[in-house]
Amino acid sequence: MTNHLSGLHEAIDRLDAAWSGATDASGMTRQQLVEANAALGRLRRLVDALHSEVAAGIAHESRPALGPDSLAKQQGFRNPAQLIATTSGATAGEATRLVKVGEATAPRIDLLGERRPAKYPAVQAALAAGALSTAVAGLLIGLLDRVRLKVDPQSLSEAERMLAEKAVGLSADEVRKLIAHAEAWLDPDGVAPREEEIRAQRSVTLFERDGAVHLNGVFDIETAAPIRAAINGYVSAQFAARKNAIDPDAPDADHRSVPQLQADALSALCAHGIGCDNGAPALAGATVIVRVNLNDLSAGTGFGTVDGSNQPVSIGAVRRMAASGGVIPCVLGADSEILDWGRRRRLFTTAQRLALAERDGGCAMCGLPPEMTRAHHIAWWSRDAGPTDLANGILLCESCHHRIHDNGWEIRIDGGGTAARVWFIPPPYVDPTGTPRPGGARRYSLAA
Repeated sequence: MTNHLSGLHEAIDRLDAAWSGATDASGMTRQQLVEANAALGRLRRLVDALHSEVAAGIAHESRPALGPDSLAKQQGFRNPAQLIATTSGATAGEATRLVKVGEATAPRIDLLGERRPAKYPAVQAALAAGALSTAVAGLLIGLLDRVRLKVDPQSLSEAERMLAEKAVGLSADEVRKLIAHAEAWLDPDGVAPREEEIRAQRSVTLFERDGAVHLNGVFDIETAAPIRAAINGYVSAQFAARKNAIDPDAPDADHRSVPQLQADALSALCAHGIGCDNGAPALAGATVIVRVNLNDLSAGTGFGTVDGSNQPVSIGAVRRMAASGGVIPCVLGADSEILDWGRRRRLFTTAQRLALAERDGGCAMCGLPPEMTRAHHIAWWSRDAGPTDLANGILLCESCHHRIHDNGWEIRIDGGGTAARVWFIPPPYVDPTGTPRPGGARRYSLAA
């Protein structure tokens, strides 16, 4: 506990230093705001880590075997989660997560009364150091519990270590991407059953209310892939047209929001489908790309991925999708497709874009799907005489492209081909140490 409290005191000291000279946040400089946010983030993670330990202790003292002597019941609550939620202002779900994380990372006592390491020591160490939040720790623990009986102890321990390391610095949403890939990697035989369970839940409901038609849909990844590709393709085309408009501020300019564009896309695609009688694809520019290891495809094992989705799909789904129109199974560099052009051409080819999508997974910085990105030269074509090669190319959305060029970020590519690692190096005013931040698809791959 002393070590935990010393970490809290250190975080408070950092917060105090960041706040120095300001009466409130409105009087802070940008640097102070960044430093205060970092200190508060670390402080919150450390407080939650301590709270999870206390929550596990409350749960232990409230176990059903104690009957009327249960701590929670003595305090007037039905269970420990209700006690914790009421006294902390959290939801019952958040309180239950604190208990689960605390129990999984607390030292254990065996039947002889001797102390044993925590169930998940790597996660516990990251929590104690303030590197992970309890929300992220709960996601990792949930995955490890699901695959615990499906992998050998050594593989489980190694997976826990890698997950705890890779999750540092990622948001909870980004960790969910990491977990989706990690679960498929650890339990490839479980991909198809999970897929079938979700597929059985697919549905679309239509109803009218207050003069509007409401549409709600739930789709499995395979069914959703062409829908997502077509809608995103339409939205991207509309944004491109908006960017090239002569007067974007004109009264008749396109000011539709993204949800409005997506609704219009669905209507336009359905209208086209109704009126189309030549058998051609409804949207030629929309493409679904399915990626799979050739050995896995041949053997019928493992799993594949679909551009724009975080959830791996089974080999069976890969084969079905690859047999459909408008779906491209990813085969890169074959049939004399040239992936490096040097200075012979300025624009990246379709084959190069596919290769970059394989490496970057979409926007290499923020993760938007490939169809919402463009291939950019890292060393500029005109200013730096940069070649049109994979090692000098990167997929970025419009926002991240401007962020990098306008704010002084640098990009580094380690290795070659689609297995290369992408790194973003922040400018000194963001991080004086210039510590590279991982980018591209491999930051979410446990096998990377």
